[in-house]
Amino acid sequence: MAELTQSDIDQRVLDLYDEYCHGGIDRREFLQRASVITVGGLAMAQALLPRYALAQTISFTDQRIKARYVTYPSPGGTSGTMRGYLVQPSAPGSFPAVLVIHENRGLNPYIEDVARRVATEGFLALAPDGLSPVGGYPGNDDDGRTLQTGLDQGKLRTDMANSARVLKSHALSTGKLGVTGFCWGGGTTNFLAVELGADLGAAVPFYGAAAETARVPAIKAPLLIQYAENDERINAMWPAFETALKAGGVQYEMHMYPGTQHGFHNNSTPRYHEPSAKLAWERTIAFFKKHLA
Repeated sequence: MAELTQSDIDQRVLDLYDEYCHGGIDRREFLQRASVITVGGLAMAQALLPRYALAQTISFTDQRIKARYVTYPSPGGTSGTMRGYLVQPSAPGSFPAVLVIHENRGLNPYIEDVARRVATEGFLALAPDGLSPVGGYPGNDDDGRTLQTGLDQGKLRTDMANSARVLKSHALSTGKLGVTGFCWGGGTTNFLAVELGADLGAAVPFYGAAAETARVPAIKAPLLIQYAENDERINAMWPAFETALKAGGVQYEMHMYPGTQHGFHNNSTPRYHEPSAKLAWERTIAFFKKHLA
């Protein structure tokens, strides 16, 4: 049987999956409601559940990179200590650095692969696991989502800010820092653009919640903002965010990808939209190479 793609799946099932991904309903309710929406709805819903073997595009044994897990202090965070996935190019020297921030369920295999993709482009990448103070990513997204929801969100963001500072000052870093993130990580990327100010060199949020508009003038880094077309919850924030960016004199560019869903870059589910994901990634790498040189 052929694999289902985004275009094969009823938009109502895709909308239910988005609600499930963001904790509005549990897996049982998602599958049950999808099964009665349309003929084949259950099969569509099951196809949307992530299969992380599909997400690996760069092996952890790839000769172009060196990858390892590291721990580091995180004062004021959840536990005072964080763990992350550090990936460096194999070549000698120092490198501009990019923090890669996970979605709302911890450091899963897809985000680890994104960190490896970043490193193959000549950057020092760190993907922190916000769940490390409570045992780390548990191996499945349902439990990961529950764990992340249960954390103090202010302390979790502090852990991400501390991760950025650790990466910027790392011995292998040139001191030039970029941040990218997806879903929750996209919103946290916007938060860090505010929080880090001039210490940040570039930020690329993927379908993330907008920064608090009153604090937007604190953003000093250029932004490359990536949106999905069919993402009502996130896109509703854009008009006020754009107004604040313009008023604050922030350098930014925004791209909205036609025919895409929230999560279109994640190649472990049929929400993945290959041409848009590739274009968005090409733009991301070019943006970092321009602003972190």
